[in-house]
Amino acid sequence: MNDVSASAAATMDFDRAGEMLSSARAAIGEVFLGQTQVVDEVMATLLAGGHGLIVGVPGLGKTLLVETVADVFGLFTRRVQFTPDLMPADILGSEVLEEVGDGSRAFRFVEGPVFCQLLMADEINRASPRTQSALLQAMQERKVAVGGLNRPLPQPFHVLATQNPIEQEGAYPLPEAQLDRFLMEIRIDFPDAETERAILDKTTGTGLSHAPTAFSDTELMEVQALVRAMPIGETVVDGILRMVRSARPGADDSPLPVNAVSWGPGPRASQALSLAARARALLDGRLAPSTDDVVALAPAILRHRMALTYTAEIEDGLDIDTAIQKLIGLLG
Repeated sequence: MNDVSASAAATMDFDRAGEMLSSARAAIGEVFLGQTQVVDEVMATLLAGGHGLIVGVPGLGKTLLVETVADVFGLFTRRVQFTPDLMPADILGSEVLEEVGDGSRAFRFVEGPVFCQLLMADEINRASPRTQSALLQAMQERKVAVGGLNRPLPQPFHVLATQNPIEQEGAYPLPEAQLDRFLMEIRIDFPDAETERAILDKTTGTGLSHAPTAFSDTELMEVQALVRAMPIGETVVDGILRMVRSARPGADDSPLPVNAVSWGPGPRASQALSLAARARALLDGRLAPSTDDVVALAPAILRHRMALTYTAEIEDGLDIDTAIQKLIGLLG
């Protein structure tokens, strides 16, 4: 294949992906009204091959959003309602002793709900830290170790977890190691007046709409491969590295006050920004990401990967969102 043919094939791939993503975005928007930034961040998370943590007070449609995304992307989905008495085996599965045909007994592994393509972890911070940590290997390695064996999960595998703010009674903060495995923390705020009216009209009528399927699991993996194949400029990479490295404790060129950061983002943050920026560019029909994509995604990717010291919050009056905006200023 000559260069012209290769370019045409690549363009066709991008065109087809763009059409499918436009259909998917519209289908989600028909059910989950307003909140276009939230929808785009969830879609970018899946296209980048990552997991998403959706945060908001009860009643804002977090669960509806995850269910709709599962329908649109055609993924085999299971839902786990996280509660204080939930155990790791309730998620991963367990071995049961049963009698076989010859009268002997043997262990048989019974798969837990994690063996799916999209795990909806509803109110994940209602469960104990022990149970929350049961997802660590699954989220990073796409496999789980049960009964001394590593058991691979279906492909693709994603976790979309919902979380109530930690100020809510009965909520446990997620461990830092697990937070880092979520590509984005996606915040849902209260809708504006026009959107809330549309929600009222749509949800109190005679019929509720369901989103049609726009993707198959194979097509989603093809688009994910396309995202990874997209070029990214050196200027964008340099901006990502400078911002992430400046968010760590003791960084020399940080725009934040001295000793303002208690713990900061690791290399996963840079990886997440690189992949998510490419996914956002594809969603917008562009062949390569720009610094604007990094600026738009930085809050969702950094806010759960860093914490401020008591001094920074109380004496300097700094909060995490203001700190991230200062870091974004490094990009010019």
